[in-house]
Amino acid sequence: MIQAIAFYLFAAVVIVSGALTILSRNPVHSVMWLILAFFNAAGLMVLVGAEFIAMLLVIVYVGAVAVLFLFVVMMLDIDFTQLRAGVARYAGIGLAIAVALAAEVMIALGAWSAGKIDLTRRAAPVDPTVPNIQAIGNLLYTRYVFVFEAAGFVLLVAMIGAIVLTHRERGGSRYQNIARQNARRPQDATRNVQPPIGQGVKL
Repeated sequence: MIQAIAFYLFAAVVIVSGALTILSRNPVHSVMWLILAFFNAAGLMVLVGAEFIAMLLVIVYVGAVAVLFLFVVMMLDIDFTQLRAGVARYAGIGLAIAVALAAEVMIALGAWSAGKIDLTRRAAPVDPTVPNIQAIGNLLYTRYVFVFEAAGFVLLVAMIGAIVLTHRERGGSRYQNIARQNARRPQDATRNVQPPIGQGVKL
C-alpha cells in the first residue's frame, strides 16, 4: 500500500513538473522544475530496485546537467522574446511529434496487454542476493571494460575539443610579471623632489 502511494505521488510530481518545465515563461523556473522532475524520477527508480539509475539521475543530471543549464541561462544574454516567437513558429511540428509519440505509447501499451514478452531466455542470470550496483560494476569492469575505457577517451577528447574551441587569444591584454615586480626597488617607484613655491611638479 505504501509503495503504491509513493509510486503515484512520485509519478504525479514528475508529470506536473515536466509540464511546468515546458510551460514556464521564466527559463530559470523551467530549470528548477526540471530538477524536481529528476529527483522524483530517481524516487521511481528506487521503487523498482534500480538504485544505480537513481544515483545517476541525482549525481549526473541534477548535479551536472541541470546546474549547467542553470548557469548557461543565467549568464548568457538570451533574447527570450525571439525564443518564444520561434516556439510559436514551430508549434505545428511539435504538436505532430507529440501526437506520434502518444500513438507509439498507445501501441506499446496494447502490445504489452496482449502478452508479456518472455525475456528470461535472453536475460543474463543474476544472483538475487547481489545488489544492483555491484552487478553493474561487475559487468562494466570485466566484460565491458574496454568499451567503458573507450567511452572515457571519447569524453576526454570532447572535453579537450571544447577547451580548444573556446580558447582565444585576446589582443591588448596585460599580464602580470612577478619577477619584474619582485625586482622593483623603492627608488624606482618614488622620486623625492622639492618644487618651488607656487609651481607644480613636472612629470
